[in-house]
Amino acid sequence: MVKNRHDADRGIPEISFAAPAGTPAGVEVLSLADLGHRVPGERLAAPQRPDFHHLIALTGGTLWHTVDFTAYALEPRSWLWVRPGQVQQWGDLTHAEGTLILFRQDFLDPATTAGARTEDPHAPVLRRPLPEDAQALRLAADHLAAEFQALGRLPLDIHTAALRHLLAVLVLRLAHLTTPAGSPAPEPDATYLRLRDAVEKDFARTRRVEDYAEALGYSARTLARATLAAAGLGAKEFIDRRVVLEAKRLLAHSDQSAARIADRLGFSSATHFNKYFHQRTGQTPIAFRDTVRGHGAR
Repeated sequence: MVKNRHDADRGIPEISFAAPAGTPAGVEVLSLADLGHRVPGERLAAPQRPDFHHLIALTGGTLWHTVDFTAYALEPRSWLWVRPGQVQQWGDLTHAEGTLILFRQDFLDPATTAGARTEDPHAPVLRRPLPEDAQALRLAADHLAAEFQALGRLPLDIHTAALRHLLAVLVLRLAHLTTPAGSPAPEPDATYLRLRDAVEKDFARTRRVEDYAEALGYSARTLARATLAAAGLGAKEFIDRRVVLEAKRLLAHSDQSAARIADRLGFSSATHFNKYFHQRTGQTPIAFRDTVRGHGAR
């Protein structure tokens, strides 16, 4: 299922996709029970950063799953989508029933990748579909699982193509769930998307809204309105949250000093970084590292 590797420069261990022997490279479907039998609980509970997608569909019981240091409670008919590069920790699988779908980013065709926004790191992690959507998703997942188990009944290239199409149906439906009002979720506006991409590129260079406004050709007030409408928070807090997330990832997955992390994130000193981190998390960087490494997920 997975293969560990280590990025020496980033100091963050990552998990790469490894297809089971004899199956198409790029996708795997298994039950949560199979996962629990295959991987020890202590390994699942430790922070891990896969370079491939995880789709978790809960059909019975309950499950806590932590993604980028936020814990999510899954219930039957809920879905959780972990994207490449996000940090995850599994909770106790003892009382959880469901399906796990793993796939590499390049397994899907470009049109599906764009339509399902699979590369969007800001997309919602937890999904609770309305009943009609939940039924359609379940049918799509069951069809995908049945085809995955039918290896050998079709030529391998045809089997792989079928899996690719069935997975495309699932992710497109999951990415475009209807709202309680019965309409598709609104698309973020262009101003927010431009800011989001700029922050992703430059958050280690600047944390000032004014710098992004100047670079993008907007006023700071326009950026504030756009992030409030799309993300429910101000532009400065949006930037700060991205900086704090990267700090947490580096603290959890490396032994770099606070001074080294401060330098990587563009802070003038470790003291400034420590104060910034504590103001926004209530913990010092080292205290956070000790907590996340010592306790794992629920």
